[in-house]
Amino acid sequence: MRGPLGRFTHPTEVPVEEKPRNETDKEVGVVDNQPRNGENDSDPDSIDQNAQAGVQKIEATTKVWSRSNLIMAYVFIWIIYFVDSMQQGMGTLLTPYVTSAFALHSLTATTGVMSGIFGGVSKLTLAKILDIWGRPQGFLFVVILMTIGLVMMAACNNVETYAAAQVFYWVGYNGISYSLSVFIADTSHLKNRGLMLAFVSSPYIITVWITSPVAQSVLGGIGWRWGFGIFSIITPIMCLPLFFLFTWNYHKAKKAGLIVSTPSGRTFWQSFKYYFWEFDVICLILVSGGFALFLLPFNIYSYQYYGWRDPLTICLIIFGGLLLIGAVVWERFFAPVKFMPWELLKDRTVLGACILAAILFIEYYIWTAYFTSFLQVVLNLDVTQTGYISNIYSLGSCFFSFIVGFAIRYTGRFKWIALYFGVPVTILSIGLLIHFRQPGTYLGYIIMCEILYAFAGGACVIAEQMAVMAAAAHQHVAVVLAMEGMFSSVGGAIGETVAAAIWTGTFPKALIKYLPSESQADFADIYGKLTVQLSYPWGSPTRDAIIQAYGDGLRWMFVAATAITGLGLVSVAVWRDIKVTNLKQVKGRVF
Repeated sequence: MRGPLGRFTHPTEVPVEEKPRNETDKEVGVVDNQPRNGENDSDPDSIDQNAQAGVQKIEATTKVWSRSNLIMAYVFIWIIYFVDSMQQGMGTLLTPYVTSAFALHSLTATTGVMSGIFGGVSKLTLAKILDIWGRPQGFLFVVILMTIGLVMMAACNNVETYAAAQVFYWVGYNGISYSLSVFIADTSHLKNRGLMLAFVSSPYIITVWITSPVAQSVLGGIGWRWGFGIFSIITPIMCLPLFFLFTWNYHKAKKAGLIVSTPSGRTFWQSFKYYFWEFDVICLILVSGGFALFLLPFNIYSYQYYGWRDPLTICLIIFGGLLLIGAVVWERFFAPVKFMPWELLKDRTVLGACILAAILFIEYYIWTAYFTSFLQVVLNLDVTQTGYISNIYSLGSCFFSFIVGFAIRYTGRFKWIALYFGVPVTILSIGLLIHFRQPGTYLGYIIMCEILYAFAGGACVIAEQMAVMAAAAHQHVAVVLAMEGMFSSVGGAIGETVAAAIWTGTFPKALIKYLPSESQADFADIYGKLTVQLSYPWGSPTRDAIIQAYGDGLRWMFVAATAITGLGLVSVAVWRDIKVTNLKQVKGRVF
């Protein structure tokens, strides 16, 4: 069998040299201060009794499950990624029409800010659920949240409900993606992990051709509500088989005596207090609320009567800043259990990878926030064509990630991929779009830039995830992946905030400036509804004015995205050049 699946025909347990850990060695990951059970044990695959319960459970599971179960698990993961990628791609195309249905098209970016913040911050809480309760329990929890979000989106009657639904959806969606990433880390050797990550992302190569026609069909037929409603049924059906496979093998390990359940002896109230402090709920509330209140004014200031001088705008910024300061003070002086794993963040490879993740999401959400609207209004593309263009990133990055995975397996190193190719080509591609995004540009130039950006993105994403995982012991993998995901999601929220601030600060002024006198009375409808913008005939004075205003609004988005991406070179340069070829991180039957 060709491709990554061909690896399933190889022996599942490969003898790997266990290298001694030397704290002065530049290729060693984060120092684990706890004794590593198995390093001095006659059985190198023995379960680490010093790890948390969730880590012990997955190590026991990988020891008892069969090769066919391992293959089946990856098939289930592939199916879940296929369904989620199709739904997420369709949802991106439907969002401008949802906000336009409530006459608030310019809030397209704003609806994602709150969801991005909660979706990112919640990953550290989910990491603790995975480590304390177990992988299956955490996975089921986020599937339920995502399903609730889809139901709410299908039933919403205003943009506020839709924004709330986005919070549930993105916490669930990001949680599913994160849970599956942790599972891949649990069941693959470090040198093969890039290939496994590429394999489970490969559904995007297929769904890129499906999502646009589906979105076009939904908008022209059953409507966007049922577009979300259908996936609220499909998603749990496709996710539950993996949950049951996890749970079944866990019970096999328990019957084999590999897992011994010890009752906590706590009462309900004692358990409530224990998990309240263990999950650091206070810091979770302070960080989530602080980011939300601080970033929200940048999205909605143009809707306030006095703009930046409006009392509501000022109060949100001040109280948001105070909550963030309160979170730092709480973590520093009062928290019994720290929300942020500061010891891991002291490692320059982990911190640099997290910063790169934040930078990549900031720049991506800055320039793509209104890009699908730009393709339809300025280049006169329909929804299907727009979907094809906007999905070039998914197609190209997933294809190129296989090349990156093979390169890492062959060379044993990943830093050079991001430093000499990923980040520089990302800067180049966005920089070119500063010029090519203007009205009247040739579509081929935009496609060229998208292809370059996609290849660079595939390299950066695989390299950054490999960096955080290679720098940590197995029991810390869930936490470092959660940190990387948190930086990504908060970066996305910041990017959408910057995009919304630029758009609401430039587009309406440009629209008033360019609109012909006969269309000035329709300014509010034109500004608030994508459908109204598209209703004006191609070549008419009003359509030309709208196109000109888009050019003014998008120019500074691409400038800002290019500038922030330059910092990515610094964040990659500080990584240690870790060689992953002979590093043994996982146990049991793995790829």
